[in-house]
Formats: sequence, C-alpha cells, structure tokens
Amino acid sequence: MEPTESLQEVVLIFAPTGRDATSASELLQRAGIATRICGSYDALLADIEQGAGIAFVAEEGLFGQALDRLADLVQRQPAWSDLPFVMLTSRHDHPRVAAWRKQQIERLGNVSLIERPVQPITLVSVMQAALRARKRQFEIRALLLAREAAAAQLETLVDVRTAQLQAVNTQLRDEMVERARVEETLRHAQKLEALGQLTGGVAHDFNNLLMVITAGLDMLELHDDPERRGKLVRAMQQAAQRGAGLTRQLLAFSRSRALRPETVNLSTLLGNMSELLDRSLRGDIKVNVELAQDLWPVVADPGELELVILNLAVNARDAISGSGVITITGRNARQTIEGIEGDFVNLTVRDTGSGMTDEVKARVFEPFFTTKDVGKGSGLGLAQVYGFAKQSGGAVTIDSIVGEGTRITLCLPRSHELAEHEAIQAHHRIDVSSTPERCVLLVEDDVEVAALVEQMLRGIGYDVIHATSATAALGALADDRRVDLVFSDIMMPGGTNGIALAKQIRKRRPALPVLLTSGFSEAMRGEAEALGISILRKPYGLNELRAAIEHHVPAPAVS
Repeated sequence: MEPTESLQEVVLIFAPTGRDATSASELLQRAGIATRICGSYDALLADIEQGAGIAFVAEEGLFGQALDRLADLVQRQPAWSDLPFVMLTSRHDHPRVAAWRKQQIERLGNVSLIERPVQPITLVSVMQAALRARKRQFEIRALLLAREAAAAQLETLVDVRTAQLQAVNTQLRDEMVERARVEETLRHAQKLEALGQLTGGVAHDFNNLLMVITAGLDMLELHDDPERRGKLVRAMQQAAQRGAGLTRQLLAFSRSRALRPETVNLSTLLGNMSELLDRSLRGDIKVNVELAQDLWPVVADPGELELVILNLAVNARDAISGSGVITITGRNARQTIEGIEGDFVNLTVRDTGSGMTDEVKARVFEPFFTTKDVGKGSGLGLAQVYGFAKQSGGAVTIDSIVGEGTRITLCLPRSHELAEHEAIQAHHRIDVSSTPERCVLLVEDDVEVAALVEQMLRGIGYDVIHATSATAALGALADDRRVDLVFSDIMMPGGTNGIALAKQIRKRRPALPVLLTSGFSEAMRGEAEALGISILRKPYGLNELRAAIEHHVPAPAVS
C-alpha cells in the first residue's frame, strides 16, 4: 500500500447514514483540512489502498460489512505506515456493541473513538493531531526511500569501482608479467656479460696454477736433489690447493653452499698459512701479523677462512705498486652486528696501496666486479669474503683512502669452546711384505683417478677392489667377500649414482659402512645426510683420505 500524493493529507469520511458525512466534511474544510466522502465501503477500501491520510468512519457504516478486507489492508501496510482511524460512536452501551468496538480496535490498531454528539473543536483537534502523526510517517517513508536510493546508488558505484579495479588489476598483472619477462631478459644479458668477464679471470688463474704444476713436473725429472724436489712438490701442492679454492668460489656462486663451521684458533691457522702467503705474494711485499695475546677462538669453516684470508692478501698485493706492507691484525671486540650484541674477533688486513674511490668501494663486494685488467681476476674474491662473513654470522667492513691504502675488517663470532689441537700426523712406512688387514671397495669410473686413489689407499695400508660402476660394485659384493668399506664416487655412468648404490648396499649389507666423494657434493648432500653418509669433497689429499676412512674403519696395523 503506497500513498498517492493527492491523498496524503486527505481525511476519508465514511458515514453512510444521515448527514454526518456532509456535516463533518464542511466542518473540517472550514478548518483547512481536505476531505473526501466515500459513498460506499468499497470506495473507502479503494482510497485506503491508495494511501490516505486519515479514515473517519461511523461505526454503523461498518455494521454488516466484510471487515476482514479492511483488516487485511491494515496488516499489509508498509513498516513505516500506521493509518489512523477515527471512529464516530453512539451512546449505545449494549455489551455486544461494546465487544464489537473492542474487536475493531484490536484489528485496526491505531483507532480513536469520538462519541456523539461531537463538539466541533474536538473533531478538528483530533483530526489535526492525527494528520501531524500521519505526516511524520510520510517523512519517515521519504527518508527510507532516500536511503534505498542512496544504497542503490552506492551499490552501482561499487560495481563501477569494482569493474575499474578489475581492469586496473588486469593491467597491473599484464605489466608484472611483462616486467618479469624484461627482468629475466636483463638477468640473462647480465649473466652473459658476467660470464664473459669471469672467463678471462678464471682462465688466467687456472693457467697460472697449471703452469706451476706442469713446470714442476718437468723440473722433477731434471733434479735429483731431495731438497729441490721437496720444494717443487710443495709448490705444486699449493697450486693444487689454490685451484681447489677457486673451484669452491665458483660453486659458492652457482648455489648456496653449506659451510662446516668449527672452532678455529686464528694464531694456528695463520701460522700454517705463512708459507702459502709468502709464495702467493711478491718478494717486495712484507707481511706483518699482529694478533692479540688473548685472542679468542672463532666459529668458522677453516677451509673457507683460509681462502678468505688468501683473497684479502692477494687483493692487497695487487693494490700495491712496488714494495709495500700488508698488516694482518686480530683483536677481540664486544660489538653489535645486525642488531645482535655479542663477542666478535676483528681480523683486519691493511695495505699501503693506492686505495679506492667511493664509487669502487660501493661496488667492491659485488660478484664479478673487478677493477683489474681483463684476464687478471675473476671478480669473485671480495664477493666470496662478503658471503662467507654473512653465512658465518659476522660481517665485513671496508675503509679506504685514495693514495693511502685500504683496511678490510672481517668480524667473526667468538667460540666459547677450545680449539682442537692439531694432531701431528706421523707418516708410517708400510711393510709391503705384510698383508693389509682391511679391504676397501673403490667405485670410480675415471681410470686415472681410480689408479691414483688405489695407490693412496694401498699407501695407507688398505687392500683395494676396484669397480668401475655401481653394477660392478654390487657384483663384487655378491659373493660375500670381505669388504670393510665402500668408497664410491657420487656421479657415475649407467643411471645409478653413489646415493642409489649406498641404498642398495644398505639393503644387502646394513652394517657395511659407505663413504662417498664428489667434486660437486652440495647437490647430493641432503640425500646423503638423510642416510647418515659422509661425503669427502674432491680434490682431497692423502691425510684427508686417511682421516675420512679411519672415521668409519679403525686404522690397520702398521710397522
């Protein structure tokens, strides 16, 4: 039931008997109230359906009518509407009439009763009060309609904004895809550029190392003096170690290489490196080592730390034109690194070289960045220092003044454990006439490497069975021959690698220890650790091989 504008302030009058309708209409109109006389009950219902302001009815006009229709109209009113009814009654107080009146009040709800005879002022005041109340209802209706219109407008606006956001989001996704494509193209170009820069430096470094080894082998044939031959052998060993270090640098930037930290005594480590530093630097470069007497041990990977110190020393050497001094100092410090306060050891390498500009200093730790001539450096040295410091839980800082020199400080966390004393490894000669007490199954597909490793194993007192593949190794174990250890390369032809071989051995001989080796060990380290198998990284020396095997098998008796 929605109101019509023409009926909102109109009083509907339904009094079909006598002159009540006419009299009431004239009285109300003189008071400025609009009226409409309904000639029939159906007309009254029709006008109420249209939304009248007030219904003024005489009770006798409703006698005998289908009042359920009127009650239904009242029930179907909107929530905001409560149509006022003013009912003109008589003085007749018969119980049935009184009950009927009470029933109509309950059915119609908003009903006011006026008893005949009616005073004009009473009728007008009642109608004016009812019209004011009805007007409030229409105002509420207008507010509700306005709210619905605003909600509809807001919903429309939300739909428009949602469509706009979807369009923007689609455009953004397209731009992100395009940006990712461009970045990938740029990274590919940078990789090619870096590869070109890296190739010259790596080739230069490896050629120098190969020169030491090949020339040393030639010189060994020319000299019988044990002292001269010993110096040549040591030089070749150091060249091989530097080659292994350069390989570790390359692997460190091809993937995230896991460090193997332990407690390291810097005094002992630098003492063992003295000969390597002397051979790596020029004769006109003086090296001073100044370590605090109470220098704390540190937590670090000793092999990587040696490489870091060597890189810093070589960079310091290259920064010095002519004679100069490189000073290595070590001091204890209580400091804060990346928001964590703790005990650290500051290992500083200071040179008297040319120093660095601010532009160079800002990029000095970038991988493949180098100021050296093409072919004179790989650009990995200081980047490896930076990566090592971060992985070790420390930091690295640089202070440089053009014309005065550079100071690079490596901050390493203190170890609260005592460093293991370096064991003096005694080299025992094996009585070749005796029979070795232990047997190693060597699985290696490279014939030259296998021949060398077999000699090393026999030299430290082990009998050797050689297999060139995983299949051959399993065949060697099939006849229950005595084998105390399987020493296998990880990468092998035939589709079965060292990890798969170890799993097969675990099924057939659960108690048989397995030791693996590889020059690219990090790729398989996770699987090997899950099986509880150690990996000996290539290249390795005789003492490293001895220690790795004796970790699994007790050393054979020697004389």
